[in-house]
Amino acid sequence: SLMSNRISYVFGLRGPSMTIDTACSSSLVAMDAAVKNTRLGLCKGAIVGGVNLMMSPHLFVAFSKARMLSPDCRCKTFDAKANGYVRGEGAGAAFLLATSQLTENDRPLATVLGSSVNHDGTSASLTAPNGPAQQEVLRGA
Repeated sequence: SLMSNRISYVFGLRGPSMTIDTACSSSLVAMDAAVKNTRLGLCKGAIVGGVNLMMSPHLFVAFSKARMLSPDCRCKTFDAKANGYVRGEGAGAAFLLATSQLTENDRPLATVLGSSVNHDGTSASLTAPNGPAQQEVLRGA
């Protein structure tokens, strides 16, 4: 997508400029990339944003037919009773600045202590959570 490159162009930003699409994990995968790029010194800071809008019923219908959605409309992360997921909309953005770039006038709202990315690998289905793999990525952060 050209959106991230347009933001870089408009604000005169240099360094990595990318759009990441990993379905529901896109924003966190983008945050992980930004954290790693700032820690490696590839950039001094990063704008990370994400948005999910459900503009059409077609995906809902397809996901329902594929039995990907929770029939009781409840997410049960890390629960043996997990039976699908619940769709939702949202948007957010953050500006990350490498600790070395902070000045005495900067007032950080949070500190990213760690991040990690993986794929669940084989599980009950393509979209079914794999508890051990998700625990592994949490430990890796």
